[in-house]
Amino acid sequence: MRCYLAPRSNFLFGLIHGVHAPGFLVKQQRPIPVWSQWRRLLLLFKDKMPLEFELCPGRMIGGNHPCFIIAEIGQNHQGDIEIAKKMIKMAKDCGSDCAKFQKSELDHKFNKKALERPYNSVHSWGKTYGDHKRHLEFSHEQYKELQKYADEVDIFFTASGMDEMAVEFLHELNVPFFKVASADNSNFPYLKKTAKKGRPMVVSSGMQNMETMRQVYKTVKEHNPNFTILQCTSAYPLEAEDVNLRVLTEYQKEFPDIPIGYSGHESGIVISVAAVAMGAKVVERHVTLDKTWKGNDHEASLVPSELAELVRSIRLVERALGNGVKQMLPCEKPCHDKLGKSLVAKVKIPKGTVLTQDMLAVKVAEPMGIDAEDIFKMVGKKVKKDVEEDESILPEVVEGYCKKRKC
Repeated sequence: MRCYLAPRSNFLFGLIHGVHAPGFLVKQQRPIPVWSQWRRLLLLFKDKMPLEFELCPGRMIGGNHPCFIIAEIGQNHQGDIEIAKKMIKMAKDCGSDCAKFQKSELDHKFNKKALERPYNSVHSWGKTYGDHKRHLEFSHEQYKELQKYADEVDIFFTASGMDEMAVEFLHELNVPFFKVASADNSNFPYLKKTAKKGRPMVVSSGMQNMETMRQVYKTVKEHNPNFTILQCTSAYPLEAEDVNLRVLTEYQKEFPDIPIGYSGHESGIVISVAAVAMGAKVVERHVTLDKTWKGNDHEASLVPSELAELVRSIRLVERALGNGVKQMLPCEKPCHDKLGKSLVAKVKIPKGTVLTQDMLAVKVAEPMGIDAEDIFKMVGKKVKKDVEEDESILPEVVEGYCKKRKC
């Protein structure tokens, strides 16, 4: 029998194996792969680990809390701060929880050649890619102005930090949470530094496989328990066959101690609503004021009427999800009283008769008798008085029968 060194950072492994110190030696007949250990740990403790947390001040996500809806303005503001403000107000008016932008410190996100390369696209705002990005990038002072405006209209405000220096600025700006774009979900030094700042995190998972996302989970979890992972496919616009909503279920299995969400780039709202029905606790969608505007994201974005309908539909689906307990509800009682079937006598049954099944029929009866579902329980019981043919068999007529209530 050999001993294997368990991960030093996971004290709970010690609890599982009966020891109580990090860096303990664990007796095993054969080594367990590290991720199998993680999975076992999560499964054993999933009922004790938080599936909900405060993403923004006073706003919880996960559990039975409403889906958190992020209106991703990104850079659809055309580089115009007044348009950006209109979009913040639009996001609020449509019922979104948060208006989100994308913040970059361009010299830290791109190298010189990337900024100097010609950019001849119809979506270009400059001759080079750097000129294009500089046109769309708001200054620190403009971000402070936008944050102040969002506070005035009472909507949460944040941004994706597209590089480490942008995260530093957003941290100084005191945003409620950090959004990690798909482009940075495998940037592990960035993830570690961002997680260490202690703010809640929303991590998109576009362009990755499950093995990488396991590493993302472990990297963030080591430093920050309050984060969510969003299923995402990085294509604009996204075709339905590439959405892969079933990944939501797989994420719920792989990471049972965190809320799971969805970031969509598809046209329309149906798929995003379906994601909520499948358990997404955060939904992010790009928004625009005009799908014909210059920019790659507009075609995959929602206009105000679509965003408002998305919010309404999500809230309707949340009401419809219920609590998962199957029972007859009070709203069903009128239908049950009118159409519910009960037991009647197929033949005349004299007082003292021991019931057999061939004496019983199931009908819509007046008055309503013993529930049809109890027909087999009646076999072998005596009747306490005569029951005429086609007459309802009432609970008080049968010895030893206790009527149960359905609602």
